[in-house]
Amino acid sequence: MVSFDEFARGVGRLVDTVGIVGRTVGPFDTNPVPREWTHVTKLDPENAKKLPLLYPLFLRHTSAVSVGGSSDVTARNTEETFALLEPLSVPAFHEPSEARHVTERTREAAAFIAIPEVLNGDSESLVGTLGKGTEYIREELTPSMLAEKLPWWTPDRVLDALANVATSLLLSEAVFEAYVIQNPDSAAAREANVEEDDLLAADAAKQHAMAAERHLESELVYLEYSGTYGGDEAADILSAVADSLDWSRLWYGGGLDSREHAQAMLDAGADTVVVGDVFHDVAAEEATLCADARDDLSTDADAETIREWVTDHVDVDDSAAARYLSTVPSVTDPVETAERYLAATVETHLELTRLGELAAEAEPTTRGELRRFVDEQTDGTIPGERHLQGTTRGESTSMARTITVDVLARRLRLDESELPVSHLSTAV
Repeated sequence: MVSFDEFARGVGRLVDTVGIVGRTVGPFDTNPVPREWTHVTKLDPENAKKLPLLYPLFLRHTSAVSVGGSSDVTARNTEETFALLEPLSVPAFHEPSEARHVTERTREAAAFIAIPEVLNGDSESLVGTLGKGTEYIREELTPSMLAEKLPWWTPDRVLDALANVATSLLLSEAVFEAYVIQNPDSAAAREANVEEDDLLAADAAKQHAMAAERHLESELVYLEYSGTYGGDEAADILSAVADSLDWSRLWYGGGLDSREHAQAMLDAGADTVVVGDVFHDVAAEEATLCADARDDLSTDADAETIREWVTDHVDVDDSAAARYLSTVPSVTDPVETAERYLAATVETHLELTRLGELAAEAEPTTRGELRRFVDEQTDGTIPGERHLQGTTRGESTSMARTITVDVLARRLRLDESELPVSHLSTAV
């Protein structure tokens, strides 16, 4: 007679077999990372890394947004970054560099959590980091979540059992991201102890990727050059790895700031290109641009005057805005689009500046008074509203009003803003 334990083991093997068949030969794509994502924009929550004032305009073109960074990242500024992204029409996911950056708020806001596994680093970066993260989830995150949702009199043994289940569920919902780090001078390499001798040739990268897909069941294999462009070497690795993968997605990140480079990585076999630094460069660029515009233009300048000023004062072809947009395959004319977006940013900034001056004279003392003041002064046309249409899941008017009121509330030092507008590129 078959024992219950033997029966359970048989069921477990059957479930595993069904999962393998589903991943490899089944008619359905079971990978939770969408295959249609070709472009991901990586946002660093670090306070010094700003977002463009009209960031939804730029992000409307990307497939998804990744939130995560290596330096000066905290749970709070991670939550703030997700708050800025929540209204957008594109999904956002979380790539935490530390387990404590994951909170209940970030978990609810993120489409999924991507957990890094560095394949060519030391054992600590592969196993130790995951162990620390699992410990945090099991001993801190899930108990606190359960304590908030369950009655105070729930027995400890029940809480303990539920914490075990919740930990396993959270990890089962996560996406595992197998990294091959190829820039030994990067922060990511230092954290994972990747040195020159640990860099992989194409054949070795292929073997590591196959192990990640077949044994670790990693949903993503990520070739990472961390701020430098991998060029022909990266293309050779991508070509070798792409031929070896059936289910895992293959991503490339590092030094992408042109259509030529982004397309080269896609042509070599990457399913998705990841762009980061150049997006934050857009914010730095437009902060200077808006400061110059305040000196040269009146706050009530019309759209045509502003567009002409931008054309005369900006080398749009070489702008960070054009470079970022050029990495997005779906943007057919990145230079023309960049010029429109930079003009829209200047226009919105000048409108906010004018409103800020008027608000300082009116001296509202509460957010409610300020909101009424904004509605009266704008006659229903909020700064940036017409530019944000189609970039959010809800009403673009609502987002434009929230940004406007929060920017002005910060200037007037009223109560805390709903959005962390200090993370935007320009102030009034």
